[in-house]
Amino acid sequence: MQPRLIRLRDAPKYLGMDRNRFNNEVRPYLITLKIGQQGIAFDRLDLDQWADSYKQQQGKPPQRAYREQANETPLIINKKNSFKPIKNKVDKEFQQLVDQFIKKSKVTLKSL
Repeated sequence: MQPRLIRLRDAPKYLGMDRNRFNNEVRPYLITLKIGQQGIAFDRLDLDQWADSYKQQQGKPPQRAYREQANETPLIINKKNSFKPIKNKVDKEFQQLVDQFIKKSKVTLKSL
């Protein structure tokens, strides 16, 4: 379980940045909480909210949605520049290997 309040020394690390960048780009937008006489902390939820906002503004959208990647059959280009699913090629190659194995097995059995 993560603590709700994150101290100033740990906040930049929590967001994955250095202290100077945190002080210049993040800290001005956060509510500062005083802990004891000298301690400073920030609410973890505020840090998460800043990260979400930064992601919305600066983030690059993915090239494809995850669902598309998971359900998509990989494609290859054959000599005619048309697309053909790899699965079909693998199935054919596997069937050829099985046929060759069966032929060799028959030859070996006949020679015995």
